Amino acid sequence: MNIILGITGSVSAYKTPWLVRDLQRAGHSVRVVMSESATNFVTPLALQTVSKHIVVTNPFSAEVQEGGSWHVHWAEWADALLVVPCSAASLGRICHGIPDNAVLLVAASMPPEKIVISPAMDSDMWQQASTQRNVEQLKTDGYTVIDPESGNLASGLEGTGRLPELNVIVQIVHDHFNNDSHGNQTELADVTGGQLAGKHCVVTAGPTVEPIDAVRSIINHSTGKMGYAIAEALREAGALVTLISGPVSIPAPVGVTVVHVQTAHEMLIQVMQYSYASVIIMAAAVADFTPVSPVINKIKKDQLQDGKMTLGLKPTIDILQTLGEQKQPHQVIVGFALETENVVSNGIAKLNKKNVDMIVANEQGENTGLGSTTNQITILTKGKAPVSVPLMEKRACAAVLVQHIQRLLEMKAEDTK
Repeated sequence: MNIILGITGSVSAYKTPWLVRDLQRAGHSVRVVMSESATNFVTPLALQTVSKHIVVTNPFSAEVQEGGSWHVHWAEWADALLVVPCSAASLGRICHGIPDNAVLLVAASMPPEKIVISPAMDSDMWQQASTQRNVEQLKTDGYTVIDPESGNLASGLEGTGRLPELNVIVQIVHDHFNNDSHGNQTELADVTGGQLAGKHCVVTAGPTVEPIDAVRSIINHSTGKMGYAIAEALREAGALVTLISGPVSIPAPVGVTVVHVQTAHEMLIQVMQYSYASVIIMAAAVADFTPVSPVINKIKKDQLQDGKMTLGLKPTIDILQTLGEQKQPHQVIVGFALETENVVSNGIAKLNKKNVDMIVANEQGENTGLGSTTNQITILTKGKAPVSVPLMEKRACAAVLVQHIQRLLEMKAEDTK
C-alpha cells in the first residue's frame, strides 16, 4: 500500500523513524507529513532519510506545492493515512474539521475510512471528557482509532496513554486494509523481530568528565566502543534506542537517538528521564567520585601552599543502584562490572547489591576492558550459572548480550501471563 504517516506533537513521535522502517518491511511505500510541534520530538531529516521522500512540515512550502494542491495529490496517491502519534489537540482538530497544519490538511482531503488514528498523551489528557467525546465522534464518523496502552508515561506517571508497540500498529493497519473476500483478516508475518521489537532501550556509554577547574578534569580511559556496539545491536534487533553518551571520539550509530553528557550528574539526570524504558543498560564508565569544590578559573601553581594541592572528592550518586531500587516488573536493567581481580565473585556481589537483572563482568587487561577493541565478558543473572564469553570483538560481545536480554524479556513476559 501507499501510506502517508502523519506525525503530530506527542513525545512518542521519537519512535516514528522505526515505524516508517517497519511499514516498509511490511511492503508499504511511506511518505511523511508532520506538524510543526512534532519537529520538537523528531527531526524531518531523520524521517526523510528513512522514507526516501521529502517530508512536509510547512503546507505552504514551494518545494511541495504541485500546482498549489499538494495535499490533494498526496491524498490521491495514498491508500491510507496513519496519524501516529496523534496528540489531544490534533484529535480535536480532526474531529471538528480544523485543518490548520500539514497533517490535518491531508486528513481533510481523505475519507475517514482511509484514516487510522493512534492517540498518545498523558493519562489525564486521555481521560478528559472532551477527549473521549472526540474519540467517540471520530469512530462514529468512520475513522479507525487505536486505543492507547497502559504503562509508564513520559511524565513519570503510570496510566493509559502510551503509544502501542509499533508491531501492533503495523498489524492493525494490515488487518484493517487487507481483509480477504470473505471479510477474514489475512496473516502478517512478524516484520519487526522478537521481544525487542519496538521496545524502548536506553544505553549509557563512554566516560564522564568531572571538572577540577576550568582546564583540568578527572576522566577515565573509556572509549565508548562497548556501549555504542550494544546500541547498534539493539537497533538491529528492532529496538528503539536512546544512547546517553559521555565524550567520545567515535561516530554515533545510525538510527539511534544520542544524548550527549559530560559529568556523572548530567548522566544521572538524563538516565532518570528515561527510567521507564523497557531495557536500560549501564555500560558507561561513570566516575565514582567528583571534586567537592571545582574551581571556576584555572588553578595557578603560585596559588598552592608548599607547591602541593589537596583535592577533596565526594562520591557521585550510584545511577545503577538508583534504577535497581525503583525497577518495575516488566523492566530489564543491566549493569557492567569492570574488575582487576575476582571478576565473577565481585560481579555477583554487585548483582545482588544493586537489585538488577544482569551484570556483565569483565576484567581490565591488555585486550579487554577500557580502551580496547575486544572484550572478554561473563554474563551473570540471578539463579543461573555464570556464562563466560571468550575474547571477541566488542560488536560480537554486544550481539551475545542482546540475545541474553531477549531471553530475560521472554521470561518476564511469561511470568506476567
